[in-house]
Amino acid sequence: MADPLRIPIFPLAGALLFPRTQLPLHIFEPRYRAMIRDALAGDRLIGMIQPRDQQDIPALFETGCLGRIETAEELDDGRFNIVLEGLTRFRVTREIRAETLYRQVEADRSPFADHEEDDPLGIAQRAELEQEARRYADALGYAVDWEAVSRLDDEMLVNGIAQIAPLDVGSKQALLEAPAISDRCELLVQFMQFQRMIPGGADGPETMQ
Repeated sequence: MADPLRIPIFPLAGALLFPRTQLPLHIFEPRYRAMIRDALAGDRLIGMIQPRDQQDIPALFETGCLGRIETAEELDDGRFNIVLEGLTRFRVTREIRAETLYRQVEADRSPFADHEEDDPLGIAQRAELEQEARRYADALGYAVDWEAVSRLDDEMLVNGIAQIAPLDVGSKQALLEAPAISDRCELLVQFMQFQRMIPGGADGPETMQ
C-alpha cells in the first residue's frame, strides 16, 4: 500500500487528468505560479482536482489525479506553460494547513490500481463509442481526423474524449471516478447521447448531473 503523499493541488473545473494522459496548462495566477516554481524545485508533482462550487475557497471533490510536470516554460512576465503527465488517481484524506499561497492535501493512492492497464474494450463497445463520438463532434461542429482517431488505443480514445468534451463538472467527475475504461466508455456514450438530445443540442447548457 502506498503511503499517503503530501501534494499541492490545482483546483480547476472541467480540467481532467488521467493516468498516462497529458494535460497542457497555462498558469497565470500568482499563487499557482508559486506552486509551479516550488514543484519544479522539488518532485515536480501536482494534484489536479475539481472544485465542487465557486466559492473563494471552494470545497473539493474527493478524487483527483496526480501529475508530474513533464515540460515547463516560464514566460517573461512570470506566467508558465506546462504539460502534466498523469500518474495515478488519488483520494483526499485531509487538507493540510500550509503557509503556502496554494492549497495542499494528503493524498491516498491506494484505492486505485492505475499502474495496471485495463482490459481492452469489446469490439461492439468500441464501435459504439466511435459512432457516438462522430455524431457528437458533428453536433458541436468539430473537425476531426477520424482516420487518426481509429488508430488510437482504447484508453487514449476514451480519456481523450473525456478531456475535451464540454460536459459539466459532475459528469467530468463521474468519468474520472469510473473504475475501468469500459465503465468510463459506457458513461461517456451516455453523456454524449444525452447532451445531443437536450434543447440546444450538444451546445446546450446542461448535461447529466
